[in-house]
Amino acid sequence: MKVLLLKDPKDKDSGSDPYIKELGAYGFEASLIPVLSFEFISLEGLFEKLSYPESYGGLVFTSPRALEAVKLCLRENSKNEAWSKSLKQRWNTKPAYVVGKATASLVEEIGLIPQGEKSGNAEKLAEYICSREKLNSSALLFPCGALKREVLPTILKEKGIALESLTVYQTTQHSDLQESLSSYFSQQGIPASIVFFSPSGVRFCLQHIQKLSGNFINNIKFAAIGPTTAEAMEAAGIPVSCTAESPTPQDLAAGI
Repeated sequence: MKVLLLKDPKDKDSGSDPYIKELGAYGFEASLIPVLSFEFISLEGLFEKLSYPESYGGLVFTSPRALEAVKLCLRENSKNEAWSKSLKQRWNTKPAYVVGKATASLVEEIGLIPQGEKSGNAEKLAEYICSREKLNSSALLFPCGALKREVLPTILKEKGIALESLTVYQTTQHSDLQESLSSYFSQQGIPASIVFFSPSGVRFCLQHIQKLSGNFINNIKFAAIGPTTAEAMEAAGIPVSCTAESPTPQDLAAGI
């Protein structure tokens, strides 16, 4: 059974993508097509804020891209040195809240200790933060994307917890997306299942998939990596056959 994953490869340097591996263990023939490209912005501004841990109550990360922005900041020798010598230790006296395992492992890579990784989505993470933060404490620094949802900021605001957002990346369609989809459908045929990994993926791919599938679109089972993506699919009129219980290869494979 063929499964098409609409996502970036997990780690370009570490062999097989864990989603392809896990689905393979179930006997599925999974393929992967990258959907999104990211442009990083405001990196100087981000490092400026990271240079003053005392001004903030902690950090919030809801996407691996936000961590990539931090890592890009730290590529410069002088900034990396400042981070290693004192900034990392000073930030480690404060919480670094994360939404899932992928983000948590990237937080660990920059030397911080993640909290809240079992949340799985922004709403649950917001509830977790609210249960731990005191009212009127220093703002949490939230590096995020231009397309961030307002769920987390809204819940924190309602509970009186200050959040300072900084847009550090913009999301665009991958330049090869249309060509990759056409090539997949002409060579592999109609997949049994297609998995969306983000609302942006739904927006960028759906029209192409409808065109390439024609009347066979009703034969495809559509899956979502999480509730936010499932909502975007339903809003676009796609029937969601399954949503992974948490955004991991194991839960997605079990769901499919």
